[in-house]
Parts: sequence; structure tokens; C-alpha cells
Amino acid sequence: MTNHRIPLLPGSRALAGTYAAWLCDVWGVVHNGVAAFAGAVDALSRYRDGGGHVVLVTNAPRPAPAIKAQLEALGIPDGAYDAVVTSGDVTREMLTRIGDTPIAHIGPTRDQPLIDGMTLNFTDPDKAEIILCTGLSDDTVETPDDYADILAPCARRGATMFCANPDVVVQRGSALVYCAGALAAEYEKFGGKVVYSGKPHAPIYDLCFTRLAEIAGREVVRSEVLAVGDGMKTDILGARRAGVASLYVADGIHRQDVLGAGDAPDPARLDAMFKHENQPPVAAVFGLSW
Repeated sequence: MTNHRIPLLPGSRALAGTYAAWLCDVWGVVHNGVAAFAGAVDALSRYRDGGGHVVLVTNAPRPAPAIKAQLEALGIPDGAYDAVVTSGDVTREMLTRIGDTPIAHIGPTRDQPLIDGMTLNFTDPDKAEIILCTGLSDDTVETPDDYADILAPCARRGATMFCANPDVVVQRGSALVYCAGALAAEYEKFGGKVVYSGKPHAPIYDLCFTRLAEIAGREVVRSEVLAVGDGMKTDILGARRAGVASLYVADGIHRQDVLGAGDAPDPARLDAMFKHENQPPVAAVFGLSW
């Protein structure tokens, strides 16, 4: 340990015995959308081997089975986690309550599993009362500015946006790409109402604790849980709102804010990032490892 406000640990082992369960972010922590992070997979597996429970919690706008298939394709074994909870899971539950309300989808075709098997009244955005936003249609080239002509009229008409992924950006390989949260932010600028499904909002954490109770065979109280993530406005803020401790993974979407001389993590910069937080992370790691 150091005398810094946020201790920068060499790995997660020192915290393993303190918490009965981890709620672990996926993109940017366990993989980058292209390859798995071996150190993170090892840490999760070792934590579970020691009796801990792991729920992977992601703002991906697809249901858990689709994310499990993606994890398998990236070589992440199911022995590294107990359950997956997604923003898509929460969004599907929301969609079951809208009846035949006219709805339009903005997002890529890969998000089709979100609505598979559902009977919804789809229409064009200019006729919809609900805009289901799962992301940009082509996040490799598009930006939120490309959607202004669609979003502004919808906001003026009073359509509500369901944002199925509150992330603004996510790491894919070495690049950062825009997510549905970026479009939701623009929609709010136009005066539109947005209902968010994932982190840092309460419904996804409520679902996580339901899954933990099923896994553990008992109620897991919030003081027993550690949230692990790299997003300050999603993982860390969400943990604080949910009343759980957090471990900040500094080698993620905010890594440039942490690096000092020689591209090494700077504990002073890390402290500065959280100087106004009354419940900062209990520690940080530069990449999740054991």
C-alpha cells in the first residue's frame, strides 16, 4: 500500500478475501472487443477458485446469451464467471411493457438478438413514440453528428429514447468507438427524454443482486460486493450509487489521464481524478490481474 488516496496495486489478490462477489465490467477490462485479456481471465478464475462469485456486468445492448457466445468466441472460459448481466437484459424487460406503442430502432444489425422473439410495433423514426437506441449503425465511420437530422425532430415531437447502452465510447482493439450513450447525450441536448438501461443506473444493479442471490443461495449484501471497472461515469459512479465498493481499472478508456513519465501509471494523477469523490475506489490496478 502507499500513502496515496487511491492505492495502485500490482494485482487484485490483496482484495480477494475481503469480498464475497465481484461485479466485473467486460469491455475494456476482460477484453477489448478483439482479444481477451489473459491477466483478467486468470484473475477472475483464481477468485472463483477461492470461493468468490463473479457476475460479468456489461452495457452491451444484447441479452446475456449473445454475450456469452461472444466471450466463448474470444476464448474466455465459462469457468471465469458465474453469470452475465447485460443492459440488453434490462432493456428487454422494459420493452415487454410498451404494448403496441410505435417504436423505431437506431443501431447496427448485430443488435437484433435484443428483440428476437418479441412482438413490437416497429415504424420509422418520424412516426415513433419510442426510439430504441442500441448504437450507431456503423460505428467504424459514423459520429453522433450524423444523427442530428433524425434525433432533433424526434425530440421536438416528444418521443422517448430507450438507451440500451449508456456507454459513450468503448474500446475496440486500440481504438475508441461511439456507443448509444453518445447518441443519448445528443438527444438530451435537443430536449429529448432518455430512459437508460445499464450502468450507472439502478435497474442493472438490482438484476445483478438477483443473480447473485441465485448463485450464492442467499442474499448477498452490498458491503460484500466489489465492482470492477474502467469507466468513471458508468462503473465507478454506478458502484457508488449502488452502495458497493469499487476497484478502478486504470488501463482502460481513461488510461491517458493516468499515465505519467515513461508511459507509466502516475499515482498522483490517479488521486487527482478522484479528488472530488466522497466515495472513491478502494484501490486501482493498471489492468486487471491476480
